[in-house]
Amino acid sequence: MSDHRVVVVGAGMGGLACALRLAQQGLHVTVVEAGAAPGGKLRQLQVNGAPVDSGPTVFTMRWVFDQLFAAVGTTLEAELRIQPLPVLARHWWDDGSQLDLHADPAASLDAVARFAGAAEAERFTRFCTQARAVYQTLETPYMRQPQPHPVRLTRDIGLKGLAILTALGPLTSLWRSLGRQFADPRLRQLFARYATYTGSSPWQAPATLMLIAQVEMDGVWSIDGGMHALAACLERLARARGAVFRYGQRCERIELHHGRVCGVRLAGGETLRADSVVFNGDAAALRTGLLGAPVQGAVPARAPQRSLSALTWSLNAPTGALALDRHNVFFQHPGTAPYAREFSDVFDHHRLPAAPTVYVCAQDRGTASAPPGGAPERLLALVNAPATGDQQDITHEELDRCETQAFQLLSRCGLHLSPHSTGALRTTPADFHRLYPATGGALYGQASHGWGSAFARPVASTPVPGLFLAGGSVHPGPGVPMATLSGQFAAEALMASPGLTRRWHPAATSGGTSMPSATTANTA
Repeated sequence: MSDHRVVVVGAGMGGLACALRLAQQGLHVTVVEAGAAPGGKLRQLQVNGAPVDSGPTVFTMRWVFDQLFAAVGTTLEAELRIQPLPVLARHWWDDGSQLDLHADPAASLDAVARFAGAAEAERFTRFCTQARAVYQTLETPYMRQPQPHPVRLTRDIGLKGLAILTALGPLTSLWRSLGRQFADPRLRQLFARYATYTGSSPWQAPATLMLIAQVEMDGVWSIDGGMHALAACLERLARARGAVFRYGQRCERIELHHGRVCGVRLAGGETLRADSVVFNGDAAALRTGLLGAPVQGAVPARAPQRSLSALTWSLNAPTGALALDRHNVFFQHPGTAPYAREFSDVFDHHRLPAAPTVYVCAQDRGTASAPPGGAPERLLALVNAPATGDQQDITHEELDRCETQAFQLLSRCGLHLSPHSTGALRTTPADFHRLYPATGGALYGQASHGWGSAFARPVASTPVPGLFLAGGSVHPGPGVPMATLSGQFAAEALMASPGLTRRWHPAATSGGTSMPSATTANTA
């Protein structure tokens, strides 16, 4: 085992993945986490005695986890029970219309034809083809690249890739692109929703985010035990390889000596010595000096536009006769409530939307073991909100008004729930800000607005020697798989840093970078 000591600050998905990779290499790894359990935003709340996933709920891009588990000598199936979902998402409108997107492309095509007609089905086919091409163009040279750069990306994607991206239109937003691709405004609504997966507005996010359609078509899975089981699994694997986890321990300061990281000071006054530190928190916490003035320069000084926050309800309640699936999105018909107003409210006016769209994850649906009729079900309901949780400018009256609008929309679509049912838990942007300091409640780091945003996120390596970054606010971006990738990038960057590369023999990994071989690391 190496004598190199690493402290990972934060047990979110990026920190867990990084700790697992480093522990596999034989480093002394300690993870400090302010919360009581692993997962970070991948949190689980108890509602009437039932565990409700109350953070990210969609499991996609399983290749990220296949790569991670293979790197530590196991497989996803050996560690977790997962099931592919036949319905990717069920979409509802308050005029009574409904559309399912399926894991089977032919079933989706048929559903779109019945929903909007043959001409729209043809447009849907072309959209899927373009989304697949964009994804295939960007997966390796951007998502799998630890430090993307516009010049390098242009070189790596070649003329064919440039043609695919150029066909989207220079500086074209996702919404404008969808306006050219679909005539039915409901389909524009549906696919514009992909911008919110990165905490962004479809009116300002680049058209390349259509690639999320391909991400979902590649498969959406459910995990036995919920998404929190994924975090618990990574923690268990890291512990088995020697990592130490300390919960209820808030990092107060990252310490430097002669300009290099030398440890972290905990809120209780204890200092943990470290040769390297991986910060798995929002980059805003560094920028604003929450971890000490000496490490503020680890990220760019200019604060980017914050991403979306959310107003959520965790419930355990009967759902009535409505045929929910696992993932459900409830829209107001665009003929009665202009869709643009939701994002104008949030991003331009920094207020809760007057006509919110509502996402509902029905966590007991989507598999063969659906609950019996009338039984309580575990639900997470979510609407977009501005990241103003540090400004306290959302009043209780405004929260209640948005809540009423959201649950009235659900009721018009046939889902009759009460946000005041026994044990229901509401989480506001201010609550998220308390959980994730310096963010204002932003759940995705910076908003992905404009083409340049893809290259504006910090990367794993920082200008501060010995300090590395992971998490959804750094490259390659937000979401469970992306944050997990960021943790692997941080581990690889740390292992490639001076002082380790002289003692460790590098071995190629599937990500295209280098990690020391496990055999060498564990016997050094």
